[in-house]
Formats: sequence, structure tokens, C-alpha cells
Amino acid sequence: MKSLVSAAQLGRADLERIIERAIGFADSGHSWDPTLRGWTLATLFFEPSTRTRLSFELAARRLGADVVSFDLSGSAAVKGESERDTVLTVAAMGAQVLVVRHAIDGFPTKVAEWTHRAVVNAGDGQNEHPTQALLDAVTLQRRFGRVEGLTVAIVGDIAHSRVANSLMTVLPALGANLVLAGPSEWLPDSPFPLAGTLDEVVVAADVVYLLRVQRERGAEPAEGYHAEWGLDARRAAAMRPEAVVMHPGPINRGVEVSDEVADGPRSLILQQVANGVPTRMSVLAEIGEAL
Repeated sequence: MKSLVSAAQLGRADLERIIERAIGFADSGHSWDPTLRGWTLATLFFEPSTRTRLSFELAARRLGADVVSFDLSGSAAVKGESERDTVLTVAAMGAQVLVVRHAIDGFPTKVAEWTHRAVVNAGDGQNEHPTQALLDAVTLQRRFGRVEGLTVAIVGDIAHSRVANSLMTVLPALGANLVLAGPSEWLPDSPFPLAGTLDEVVVAADVVYLLRVQRERGAEPAEGYHAEWGLDARRAAAMRPEAVVMHPGPINRGVEVSDEVADGPRSLILQQVANGVPTRMSVLAEIGEAL
């Protein structure tokens, strides 16, 4: 694997190998590994990010790479430089691996074509977020010991969610059963079953995966959204005894999920964040070994 721009690149054997390696990194306390020693990785984030950017930078450093970080607000882009020229400039400085986040679907693929460098998609528009889906699979594997056979309900603003698109590729490939739920205008055409209410979802799912309402992409929750589609303490109490709650962050508290649930014993939200570093270490190590 010389780049990762889409979750669809990965077959089940690839997914299981990446997950196993990530768990090994996690169990060892993210111990230092020399796979990328002597390499330079650049994070090219044309959109804001906290979790994804920091975890990629930590992952790269723990693999021995030098890391350079592109800041849009302080770059020549504010002087009118094109994004293509910005990307080519960073590549010309010697960065062999480019981690790219952008508001336009397919932008990481363009970066790979322009630069002929290894590229990792850190989120492109409404298209994909492959490493988020991978870290979620790692989180489920660590919690349940398996992904196969789990019923995962993806709830909320699915139509605008790049996370959902990658989850709908990765989790079924690992044998999970998906159910989609949310306002009808936010449900895409898909082969997965649809649930009419959140109440029918919570009693049957092993995992309730809540999605952030994507206001920056034109989504706006209707009045009463939390009452209809938000996971509160009452609904959480109806979940199966071992069922869990996930969310890719950042959370809109009181919209997708209440404080009691987000901070409660069912929540794996912080575990997802923690698993981001070893998962991205695993992905970068795979790329480093292929180059």
C-alpha cells in the first residue's frame, strides 16, 4: 500500500493486518518504531482539525519521521498562491508522505497525481475519511474482540458525512451488520436497512454510532432534532447491557448526544481518540514498508 486515498482500496486481509498491527502498537504504549526514520511527512490540512492532525503527527514521530505542518492561515495561499503550487512546493522540499485534508471531494487523489508522493486521505469533502473508519474498527476489535457479527447503527447526518461513507465500506468488509437511521433528507441511497426511529435502533444495536450534524456542509438540525434523534440517558438505558456509543467528534452536545451519555460508561468516544494514534502508525508503517 503506497497511498491510502480510499477505504475501498483495502480488502479484508488488508483491514485485518492494519487492525492487528494497530492493536500491537496500542498494547505496547505506542512505542517508538524506526520504520519511517529518515523520512519527512507533511500534514497539508486545508480544513481545521484537532484530532486527526495531531494524531497523524504523533504517529509519524513515533515511527521516526520528521514532521512539517502546513498552516493555511500563515501560508503563501493568503497571497494568492494556488493550492496546486502550495502542494508542489511542499513536495519539492522533500516530503515523501503527504497527509491531506480538504473540503473538495477527491482532492487527495489530485495531490497524488500532481506529486507522485505517498498520500493519505485525512478527509476530503463529503467523500471519505478512511483512517477514521479504521480506528473505529480498531476500537470495536479492542472492546468486543471482534467486528464480525456486530450490529452497528449509524445515526444522524449520513448524507453529508465522509466518516459514514468510509464506515459503510470498512465495517461490512469485516463482517459487521449496518443499520442506518436519521432524518429522511439525510439518508442516502444504500443497500443497508433503514430504521424509522432512534428508539427502535437502540434496543437492537451493539453499537450506536452518532454522526455530527455537518453545518459547514449545509446541514442544519430541525427544531426538536435532539428529542427525535439525539441519544439521551433514557434511550441509552434501553440499550443492550454490553452495547456502546461512538462518535467521531467533535461532538455537538445536546444535539447528537447528551452530556450524560457522552461522558457515561457506554461511551467509547475518548477510546476512539486514543486509538487514532496507533491506527495511523499502522497505516503509515504499511506505506513506509511499501515505498
